[in-house]
Amino acid sequence: MRGRRLSLPALVSGIVLTLAMTLLAASPALASTYRYWSFWDGAGGTWAYATQGPSSLRPADGSVQGFHFVVSKDAADQAAPPRAEADFTAICSATAPVAGKKRIALVIDFGTPAEAQVGDTPPQDAPRTACAQVGPDATAAEALAEVAKPLRYNSAALLCAVSGYPKQGCGEPVADPATTTAPDKPAATSAEASGATSGDSGGGPSAGLLAGIAAVAALGAAAFWQSRRRTR
Repeated sequence: MRGRRLSLPALVSGIVLTLAMTLLAASPALASTYRYWSFWDGAGGTWAYATQGPSSLRPADGSVQGFHFVVSKDAADQAAPPRAEADFTAICSATAPVAGKKRIALVIDFGTPAEAQVGDTPPQDAPRTACAQVGPDATAAEALAEVAKPLRYNSAALLCAVSGYPKQGCGEPVADPATTTAPDKPAATSAEASGATSGDSGGGPSAGLLAGIAAVAALGAAAFWQSRRRTR
């Protein structure tokens, strides 16, 4: 006895569903919690999650940049900004302007002991501030290197340590999400997690994953209509 033959629409729908489930299964765990250095922009005296990484952003003279070591969801609306004000005047008032140089105010927040790795301790409790005086084309990473060496990066140019903290690790996932840093206020959406990290899903499927599923669905629909045209 011959098996029941599937209709073309059912066959196409089955293929699309299978491919979509494959994309979801192949993607990394969503809404993961990480321990990493987040990167912030303090334009206008208000912290916002940076839209570029410190190695690519070239801040203007008078800018304020923040670095905060956090345990957080890898997304701008989950991470907490530095626990100090983005006040250029307060940070750089004692640093006189120099011709051919720019001044960048930096806030470096090492986080809390609860956010530290096991066996590690933040080098100081309160955020540190510094005024970096660098060349006009210097990046935020170069400004940071002027005042907070040693820095440590991984092979993907991800910022792993500032002033040698933490001693090891780099943007690793954290098993217990209960220690997640709660945001003081919502932050602007970012294309990059500080250097961590760089991914940014905000607790839901990533944009790339959804785009992939949509593309598969579109291909399936196109194949279906093309098949219908051939059968007419």
